[in-house]
Amino acid sequence: MLNYIWLALILLSVAIGGWNERLKDVTDGAFDGAKTAVTISFGLIGIMALWLGVMRLAERAGLVQRIARALRPIMRLLFPELPADHPAIGSMVMNMAANMLGLGNAATPLGLRAMRDLETLNPRPGVATNSMCTFLALNTSSVQLIPTTAIALLAAAGSTRPTAIVGTALLATLCAATVAIISVKLLEKLPFFRLRDRASAVAGGDDPGFASAAGATTPAGVTAPGYSASDAPLPTSWWATPVLLVLGLFFAVLFTRMVLPNVFNLPLDPNAESQNVFVRSVNALSLLAIPFLLSFFPIYAFTRGLKVYEEFVEGAKEGFGVILKIIPFLVTMLVAINMFKGAGGIVLLTHLLTPVLAPLHFPPDLLPLALMRPLSGSGTLALLADVVHRLGPDNIVSLMAATVYGSTETTFYVAAVYFGAVGVKQTRHAIPAGLLADLTGVIASVAICRAVL
Repeated sequence: MLNYIWLALILLSVAIGGWNERLKDVTDGAFDGAKTAVTISFGLIGIMALWLGVMRLAERAGLVQRIARALRPIMRLLFPELPADHPAIGSMVMNMAANMLGLGNAATPLGLRAMRDLETLNPRPGVATNSMCTFLALNTSSVQLIPTTAIALLAAAGSTRPTAIVGTALLATLCAATVAIISVKLLEKLPFFRLRDRASAVAGGDDPGFASAAGATTPAGVTAPGYSASDAPLPTSWWATPVLLVLGLFFAVLFTRMVLPNVFNLPLDPNAESQNVFVRSVNALSLLAIPFLLSFFPIYAFTRGLKVYEEFVEGAKEGFGVILKIIPFLVTMLVAINMFKGAGGIVLLTHLLTPVLAPLHFPPDLLPLALMRPLSGSGTLALLADVVHRLGPDNIVSLMAATVYGSTETTFYVAAVYFGAVGVKQTRHAIPAGLLADLTGVIASVAICRAVL
């Protein structure tokens, strides 16, 4: 699927650019895309090293496996191919939690780690498994509690109700996530996307992504890929519980101070005066999440007798290698996307689709943003800023645009980064499922905003 999309973007870019006499822009777009890809990749090295070090501590201390066991019933519904206690489950849960809180700097490294864990169960290297496709679809439609970037842009433009999109974005992203899950499960059964593993085909099985094809079983039985004897739970020190309780109490007090400052007779932050308790609670969680994780994981690992400094360094060493694997995939995708933008492809699609969507009462000002969203996050943000500037921050179309931005994702960028990290070239049904989720998010954003704003 990605082969056809990439080739179509390249050919259309040259054809449209030649017709519009914008071949120079096409060329500049190609070079800018390559430079941007490398800049993004090297910018991720430090963050990647940090979170891989943290995940190493969590894994060696047995915390990831505990998370996997706690959420086994839910994750088994979404990822039936995975062994019950595999580390990938814990990594995916932490990635989704980071996405929900808007912690992009933590979500991407955790997602890359989850992909690497899923790759340990892949019987066909280079081909996405069902679990990988499901995980990518969930990432392209991840439920976000607070669209902080869109709210900040509306507030900076002078909106009288910048948090009005919190509810609309949450409902829209829930719709997108629901469609992502349904579509990825339906598409994986279609003959065009379905792959039969050689071993399971001989045995009469059907699931191409099932872990048993790689010889994996749950940790309770034979050791599965991704596990080792050193991953067994370590004994806990007698003082572990009191120390962790003190840490938890400290952050609980900080959370209460931020959400209910009156309890401590503190003045309310002027920026939070117009926010209700729910919004302040999510903002507080977003602010406290990273400091909590960066303190909790090392302390938890230390109570298990681990040499936290040495383990963190071992985990951080993997960061550079992961980023090097991403660069070719990201360069390839961003070159094609920037060429298409430079050729005027988004403008042309807008002109072609506007007459079709006008009878459906779809705002024409929203169409360029909706078309750009799966391709470029920075490009979408620029279009959102333009809509807000032209129409005003409290105009319903501006609120629709902000809701679209907060409830959809840059599908092609996510696919290039996540699949590139594990060398997957055949993405199967992941891209169609992600695009369907994006389309649902756009439609839901318009419908919900019209209904409640």
